[in-house]
Amino acid sequence: MLTSPTNERVKYARSLQRERVRTRERLFLIEGIRLIEEALRAGVRPVLAFYTERLLASARGQALAARLQEASATALLVSEPVLASLSDTVTPQGVLAAVPYPELPLPSHGLLVVLDGLRDPGNVGTILRTAWAADAAGLVTTRGTTDPYAPKVARAAMGAHFHLPLRAGLTSAELDHVLTGRRALLAERGGQPYWQVDWRGDCALIVGGEARGSELAAPLAQDRVGIPMRRDVESLNAAIAAAVLLFEAVRQRTGLSRPLPPASGVR
Repeated sequence: MLTSPTNERVKYARSLQRERVRTRERLFLIEGIRLIEEALRAGVRPVLAFYTERLLASARGQALAARLQEASATALLVSEPVLASLSDTVTPQGVLAAVPYPELPLPSHGLLVVLDGLRDPGNVGTILRTAWAADAAGLVTTRGTTDPYAPKVARAAMGAHFHLPLRAGLTSAELDHVLTGRRALLAERGGQPYWQVDWRGDCALIVGGEARGSELAAPLAQDRVGIPMRRDVESLNAAIAAAVLLFEAVRQRTGLSRPLPPASGVR
């Protein structure tokens, strides 16, 4: 059992808590049984994995540890304090891994989600998960948006990173290129009611920041789309608003009211 938090591999993994290091190394941290199981199901091969005796206390945990030993370049049994030094959760589940950024190609057609200036990691992660559930073609973020590979985002996304094409930190010029051929719709209070918008072609939903809205992407939008609500109610949480809009797109693009099948091609 590895017990020193100053071990070089532990220090390297801990450095991935910083965005600058994640971006340079093209690696990010994922934590928890369900999330790591999802990563392995998606064929991800961790560069580093750490687990404690707590994980080995259940048959499910033992099976996961065995899979990590097989799939990872390095899988280490560590003490609880060592894992706690790597985790940003109050109660770690006993397993954490460093995995490569997925390199899924971003399709040039379909429904794209653009996050512009969102700062709350929970909102970013929840929208990632929702976009995956709605079978979006992909998701991109602009500069100034919370890093989608941050640990809190990864936990909230619950595996979306391994299935949804993702590009982070786009400049205005890069975003303009990605949006070429797509009708860009800015989510904005007072916009056209979402059920009156035609979501069936190649389009992009732009969701702006919680406080200042969309700044970088707004000039690229051709239309505004809104969720009508009472005047005396504050704007909806960004993740909730994105879910309402995305599943209207699902309804229109499929004509179905039943769950989407895997690899449905709704994009």
